[in-house]
Amino acid sequence: MSLVRTRFPPSPTGHLHIGGARTALFNYLFARHAGGQFVLRIEDTDRERSTEEFTHAILEAMTWLRLEWDEGPFYQSRRTELYREHSERLLTHGKAYRCYCTAAELEARREAALKAGRKPMYDRTCRDLSAPDNGRLFVLRFKAPLEGETIVPDLVKGHVTFQNRELDDLVIVRSDGSPTYNFCAVVDDADMAITHIIRGEDHLTNTPKQIQLYRAFGYAEPHFAHIPLILGVDRARLSKRHGATSVLAYRDMGYLPDALVNYLVRLGWSHGDQEIFSRAELVEKFAIEDVGKSAGVYNDEKAEWLNFQYLKALPAAELAQAVKPYIAAKGLIVPGDDAWLARMVATLQERAKTLVELVGLAHFYLSPTIAIDAAAARKFLKPEALEPLRALRAQLADVRRWDVESVQACFAAVTGRLGLSLGQLAQPVRVAMTGGTSSPGIFEVLDVLGQTRTLERLDHAIDRVGTAAGTPTTQPTGTH
Repeated sequence: MSLVRTRFPPSPTGHLHIGGARTALFNYLFARHAGGQFVLRIEDTDRERSTEEFTHAILEAMTWLRLEWDEGPFYQSRRTELYREHSERLLTHGKAYRCYCTAAELEARREAALKAGRKPMYDRTCRDLSAPDNGRLFVLRFKAPLEGETIVPDLVKGHVTFQNRELDDLVIVRSDGSPTYNFCAVVDDADMAITHIIRGEDHLTNTPKQIQLYRAFGYAEPHFAHIPLILGVDRARLSKRHGATSVLAYRDMGYLPDALVNYLVRLGWSHGDQEIFSRAELVEKFAIEDVGKSAGVYNDEKAEWLNFQYLKALPAAELAQAVKPYIAAKGLIVPGDDAWLARMVATLQERAKTLVELVGLAHFYLSPTIAIDAAAARKFLKPEALEPLRALRAQLADVRRWDVESVQACFAAVTGRLGLSLGQLAQPVRVAMTGGTSSPGIFEVLDVLGQTRTLERLDHAIDRVGTAAGTPTTQPTGTH
């Protein structure tokens, strides 16, 4: 059997979005599953809209998703000589012709066809001209077969039949000499020995034209698979109004690349009832036969749920590295102690759905000072909290080895001596440490904050409660 080769050919006229990323992923997984190769090609023949900025963004998104390509990126803008040779071959063998019809003439005929209830196809005025008119601009058109049918044996949709009389003589080279999409795609796919073309079903109408071009050149036809589109929850075609659709926007929102890959693959593909897949499992289990015929439905809540599953399962050391750019993006100092950072994220990773949210929850760890919520202070930093806070502060100041067990023992000693429940002591301390009423376990919070910062924040809370109650505060003793 020949080596399986797939390709992903984005146009750098915009960012890589969810639909394109899923197409890239399906091609990548199909090739990896078969032990084949995945080719990246940048289709930048649209000179007006293609930009280096978008090219860089697409490559950045592919790299972030870890969709490693084996060859490329190839650029169509650097392959013009190959396209010129192929167009001349068709012209020489009578399989293409010069069309001199102007844009105004074509528009007039199109309007006339619509008024007459006909399909607005090119009427082939120039198809059988006997000699070229060297004084006029022209485009090159492919001389499509007029009779019979072209069958697309689709790996997802089954056989799809097109009547040749319904297909146009498509333009393959514009009047400025630039080649068109369908023509370039066929030349490139044949030249790059692509065996399987997996793409959105919106390209299905291009496929019979491309098959005819393959046959005109005498090239072997690749296998085609047209996958369903992605729709929003309102069943309309996915667009910006449904939320973030750019891959890099998901990165910036704090999604993990493995989570987004898992989300993308489930938009149209399934393997039993399994929801969460490792990369290795996706490569092992992916089969084009399991791609559904109905559209995938984009759902932000499902994407967020998957990201939460991945985030809480990630080893703390890896999560610590992943969160660093998001700490910096908030204008905070990135801790230099990786071990401390891993301990910090471990207390939050089952509470945060994204890396951005994790940084938000970590504000009391990462900020040198905290602001105490007024409502939380009114509820928990009341005069009756003064004695327990002082007692705990004294107990904690004497701790020689600072860890969760030692902190817990101090709480137990104070609550036992003062006859308090854990909550009666823990909630005022939580407000003092975090500024609010919600946080990870209080023992773990103090362990991560460390002895010095814990005592400083207790001092601040004691001063606040004492001042409000009109009770003088005693200067704290030194810390150990």
